[in-house]
Amino acid sequence: MTTKMRSEIAEQPAALRATLEALLPRIDEVKSLAGQSRQLVFIARGTSDNAAVYGRYLIEAHAGRLSSLAAPSIATTYKRRLDLTGVLAVALSQSGRTEEIVETLAWAKDCGASTVAITNGGERSPLAETAHLALCTEAGEEKAVPATKTYTTQLAALAVLALGLGADVDIDDLNRVPDAVEELIADPGDLDAVVEGLAHVSGVVVSGRGMAFSTALETALKLKEACYLHAMGLSYADLLHGPIAVVDESTPALLVAADEGPTLPGTIALARRVTGAGASSFSVGGGAELAAASTASLNGPALPEWVAPMGLIVPGQLLTEALARRRGIDPDSPRGLNKVTQTE
Repeated sequence: MTTKMRSEIAEQPAALRATLEALLPRIDEVKSLAGQSRQLVFIARGTSDNAAVYGRYLIEAHAGRLSSLAAPSIATTYKRRLDLTGVLAVALSQSGRTEEIVETLAWAKDCGASTVAITNGGERSPLAETAHLALCTEAGEEKAVPATKTYTTQLAALAVLALGLGADVDIDDLNRVPDAVEELIADPGDLDAVVEGLAHVSGVVVSGRGMAFSTALETALKLKEACYLHAMGLSYADLLHGPIAVVDESTPALLVAADEGPTLPGTIALARRVTGAGASSFSVGGGAELAAASTASLNGPALPEWVAPMGLIVPGQLLTEALARRRGIDPDSPRGLNKVTQTE
């Protein structure tokens, strides 16, 4: 049986192509709205919050603007007014209907921020209608509870945002993403071995750094919600500050890295440390050297680091879907979850 999640994973190349076709012509609109902003704040929860982590690293590393993740409770619970003059507030919500995110974006707007919505909910969603500018993704309807194509298209929208902010990157790299994702779906690497390596454990540490940190967080979230694993998503810098003590024969590590970039050597060193201590170290991406240092590996995209997260998450999605089925779980409908989550 093909699950809805697996079908939607396969739809990502088309969703990415459609999203880029819709949003790349809007770079000048981003420039016009955000050109004078001195910093950014991202407003999100859940999977969208993981996408925002990518946006933060991307904007700081390549567009030179300070970025941070908002605490929506400041607006919705504490109801504290802040001076957000000169700030670009970017709210992410797949549905565009999460009330807390809509309320926080409206608060940011009232506090003086310029506002952008990134949503798959369309121009008439509450979030899009609240923002000065809406960048609507073209993922189509997503039926499985775990987000897949709505997440990768959010990353594509964030890449367009970065281009509008003057990021020092090559737009041609972004146009290569859909083909790279297609290749990963066709050949994710040693998926069966990684599934078997995680089939009988109760926990796993998922780690990456820099641009790949968002992928580690999102992969850990998927393994929690669809496979019921105690999955801990960490920067490997934080992992080395103590939590690495939990990695042992019964708690493997899953390490994520682009095939290039300044965080790759540290990821390879961490894989060697884990396996040298007698634990299993599985990897996603990182090229031949990380694969050689790992117990088993999943392929990464043949993409530069700045766009690699759009491909790096795909093997993690495939792993989650296959592992859930291996553990007797329906990945389309994890217990206790709904497609749209409202928080108070």
